[in-house]
This record gives sequence, C-alpha cells and structure tokens, in this order.
Amino acid sequence: MNNQQLLNNQQQDNKALKQAILHSAVTAASIATFLASASDKASAHHEWNEYNNQQTLKIIGEIQNINYTSSHTKIVLKTDDNKVWQAVLAPPARKVRRGLPQRALQIGQRVKLVGYAHLTDTDEMRAERIFGDRTVEMRK
Repeated sequence: MNNQQLLNNQQQDNKALKQAILHSAVTAASIATFLASASDKASAHHEWNEYNNQQTLKIIGEIQNINYTSSHTKIVLKTDDNKVWQAVLAPPARKVRRGLPQRALQIGQRVKLVGYAHLTDTDEMRAERIFGDRTVEMRK
C-alpha cells in the first residue's frame, strides 16, 4: 500500500469514527431530553384529592419566587408572620385564558390566595383564586 492509499484509509476511518460519535451524541441527547421531560411531568403532577377541599384557606403575602412549568405554575409566598407557602396554581395556558398572563405575577408583589391546604405538606396549598390587581379564578 502506498502513502496515498494509507492516507485515504485513515481519512475514511476518521470520517466513520466522527459519524459514530455524532450518532451517539444525538442518541444520548434525545434520551436525556425524554427523561427530563418525563421527570418534569411526573414531579409536577398533583392529585387534587391530596388537598383538604373541606376547609378553605386564605393567605396574604409577598411573592418570593415564581416557577412556570408545563403542568402548573407554582409560587412561593411569604406571609406577614414569615410563614412560607408553596402555592400550586393552574397550568400556564389556563391562567392566560382566565386573565392572568405570566407577566401579571411579579416577585415582590402582594397577593391574596384562596384555596385548599395540602393534607400532608403543611406548607403547600392549591390556589383556587388569586387576588392582586383583580380577582382571577384558577378553576371554574
């Protein structure tokens, strides 16, 4: 085999190796995306029977954090007595349909939430209504 043939073989081997690496990277990225999506959906799903819908809870406080996921919006609310609540709101698309676009909630904003406390997570509630500049029903 002459030098040119050796060079051509090496180039073909390099090309095949690059294609295999690219294929592996794309496969790994696809799997990671799928797993992240499945994990987000599983952790974000809430069973409404996990909340005490026999007793209405009303809290007023300042929004400390806002987390938008595909399934629900969650806000962290700190009350005047320094209790911190995790409030689960309606999914983003439903909030928009009900008149509460994403930009309507701001960190530092004071709001009143009416909803139901979680049966076991003492710092979590499901918000049915939010009062800020106006009242918005999360579920009808």
